[in-house]
Amino acid sequence: MAEEARGICVRDVAARPFIEAYAEHLKNSDKFELPVWSDTIKTACFKELAPYGEDWYYIRAASIARKVYLRPGVGVGMLQKWYGGTYRRGARTEHFRKASAGIIRSVLIQLEEMKVIEKSENGGRQISTVGQQDLDRIAGSVFEANEDSDDDEDSDEDED
Repeated sequence: MAEEARGICVRDVAARPFIEAYAEHLKNSDKFELPVWSDTIKTACFKELAPYGEDWYYIRAASIARKVYLRPGVGVGMLQKWYGGTYRRGARTEHFRKASAGIIRSVLIQLEEMKVIEKSENGGRQISTVGQQDLDRIAGSVFEANEDSDDDEDSDEDED
């Protein structure tokens, strides 16, 4: 074997397919539960409606886990700022508003109970060793699936 096997991490995979795969993993996991209020709550004060998708909580949790992986020491306030957006006030000027801290905090607490993330001694959260292995394993499967689909597309183009 001339080519040496290389470890694939979350940084090597595009965000969207990784978040979809990890959200599916969380959905199938028995440890991660959907809160009772998830169907009625808005994700931020500047939103008019609750999210339409039924899996939005799992997708947000996967996105938060990826953010904590990429930036250790991130806290609830930084995540609020990241998921925040523009509050449109009609004819008046728009203002930035932060996202809901309750959703972010509940996701972080559940990920801590799953031992995916842990509190950092400097404040904020960081990924645990178990969580890093879990996220890297899913990133590897996404990377392989992406390579397989690229190989299929290349063979289809060669036939033309």
